Amino acid sequence: MAAPASAEIWISTFLEAQAAELGAANNTLLAYGNDLKDFAAWLKRRKMGFTEADRDLIERYLIDCVAQGLSQSTRARRLSAIKQIYRFAFEEGWRDTNPAIQIKGPGRQKRLPKTLDVPEVDRLLQAARETGRSKADRIRNTCLMELLYATGMRVTELVSLPVSSARGDPRMLLVLGKGGKERMVPLSPPARDALALWLETRDAAEDEAVANGGQRSRYLFPSRGKSGHLTRHMFFHLIKDLAVHGGVSPEKVTPHTLRHAFATHLLANGADLRSIQTLLGHADVATTEIYTHVLDERLAELVLEHHPLAKDPGVKG
Repeated sequence: MAAPASAEIWISTFLEAQAAELGAANNTLLAYGNDLKDFAAWLKRRKMGFTEADRDLIERYLIDCVAQGLSQSTRARRLSAIKQIYRFAFEEGWRDTNPAIQIKGPGRQKRLPKTLDVPEVDRLLQAARETGRSKADRIRNTCLMELLYATGMRVTELVSLPVSSARGDPRMLLVLGKGGKERMVPLSPPARDALALWLETRDAAEDEAVANGGQRSRYLFPSRGKSGHLTRHMFFHLIKDLAVHGGVSPEKVTPHTLRHAFATHLLANGADLRSIQTLLGHADVATTEIYTHVLDERLAELVLEHHPLAKDPGVKG
């Protein structure tokens, strides 16, 4: 098959295939597109295109990325995008060879995710029960936090939950994750209690809205905004307020740190990695394995802080 005539068609065809065949998430497709457009522009300035580029040219581009001061993770991501599009081009018959297949990347710096200990989570949950302009707000905030900690959902998954998924006092919730993939997550008794109370409060407000000429929302956490549900941005600010109210450092607290806390606390209490991988919706167990490093680090800190042999012999306790 003849290769496309322009870089734009190369990129758009590749992204369409990623979306259709692999179910790639929108953010992933956007990142691939931006990285490949940068590479295409770099090639164009040298009067070259995807069809003509060879290994030497790709490596020169990566060197130029270093000269621009791009971070190690950004350079690794750009090379990954280039490798993916050339693998696709080879499979489609646009190229007889894959010029990027043997190029070694800079790798990625492994950063351990920030997490929270159990007392900090307890303080956030208590703050949710006490923080809000009205009783309905406090009930909603409690439900949001209980669900987030009980399930490890991503914040987008949480705020966009359809109310239909929460009917009937469920023991499990069906969650629509990245790439349109569904998974089931169990609910703890406190989360089920918080959900039942919020449904009662929410439905009463919906009934009143309909009586006044409004329409019912399909979302568990409705909003009058364009999306129709509570936004990630609004929830981010809410959780920071809860951190302040609960006496937890706001720098440590984001919706994602509750997801990390869910995983590390499960692991610390004996859950296996495969189960945690399924609950988090990770495509690869290698992504989940980062939590073993977090747990190892926490255990090391406990030993250094509390074991008598770890103390400086010159310091009297």
